[in-house]
Amino acid sequence: MRLSSMLFIFIVLPITLTKCGETNDTVSLADSYMADPEAVKRGRLLFVGTCAGYCHKLTPERIDALYLFDCEWKHGSSDQAIFDIVTTGVPNTRMVGFGTNFPEGENDLWKIIAFIRTNSPQCA
Repeated sequence: MRLSSMLFIFIVLPITLTKCGETNDTVSLADSYMADPEAVKRGRLLFVGTCAGYCHKLTPERIDALYLFDCEWKHGSSDQAIFDIVTTGVPNTRMVGFGTNFPEGENDLWKIIAFIRTNSPQCA
């Protein structure tokens, strides 16, 4: 067997097959909404009426609720983690679980996450 064929079979092919089976866990529904100005606008309105109306603010203020537009996330920073926190809450805190009790259910929650993401700095 030629050396190039052996390299392909034993090195390139396994790496290629491994890469084909991987999924990109960083893609969320919020990513698609971030490209839609109307979705981000709805996310802002929902945030102001729900989240900012009770606890979280649009500007960093000294309150007992976390500021969500920075790089310091205490309970998880991925889109899915934010989704889970909003739906189930955080035990022993004021953060109650909202479930998907928004007018458009889960879609509205993803729009809120898209709004937060579009108004947050790029964090490393």
